[in-house]
Amino acid sequence: MATSGTTSFDLSIEEIIQEAYERCGMTTTSGHSLKSARTSLNLLFAEWANRGIHLWKVALHENALVSGQAEYSVSAGVSDVLEAFVSSTAAASNNANTQDVSLTKIDRSAYAALPNKLATGQPSQYYVERETTPKIYLYQAPDLNTYTTLKYYVIKRIEDAGAYNNDADVVFRFLPCMVAGLAYYLAMKNAPQLVQQNKLIYEDQLKRALDEDGQRASTFITPQSFYPQGI
Repeated sequence: MATSGTTSFDLSIEEIIQEAYERCGMTTTSGHSLKSARTSLNLLFAEWANRGIHLWKVALHENALVSGQAEYSVSAGVSDVLEAFVSSTAAASNNANTQDVSLTKIDRSAYAALPNKLATGQPSQYYVERETTPKIYLYQAPDLNTYTTLKYYVIKRIEDAGAYNNDADVVFRFLPCMVAGLAYYLAMKNAPQLVQQNKLIYEDQLKRALDEDGQRASTFITPQSFYPQGI
């Protein structure tokens, strides 16, 4: 038997909303119901930001370093900075001689305790101020003797649902839990008797998607050692 030969299945925002309503035993064609469902979908995307890192939203960004400047803004739509390093070249100019040095991420208290935040030298640490648009603070402020570019991996926000004929900014692995999550949100507003049922389905499918979304790298677990002192 012949197969389709395609792997491009996706759902538009309108189809996602319709499927979620059907799971609540409802259909809708009214503008208010569609708008309400789109609002719930955007809230679902915001809630996912609290569930962990979604690998399809991780991207490498970069900023040109400025001598003596410690503060750098990231692009709009970024939720957090995951890792950072300084490089001797911009990404487009990477070559066999490119040198990268990883930076250590520190918290606000550690950064606040630094005595001279604008001391210049080779950066070794960075602090992320998580505002609506995060900012990166380097220590030491770069002197540009070797490293001229700040490169960093960010976790971007999931794009808003937008127009009903848009596709969702979600990889295919998350389509089932996205529909289940929207059905759960819609049940809270339209079918209270189905809230618990839809919540259980949503949490189960979201867990599967998050488990699958991990990196398949080797994991080494070291047990914690405790050596009691003698009396």
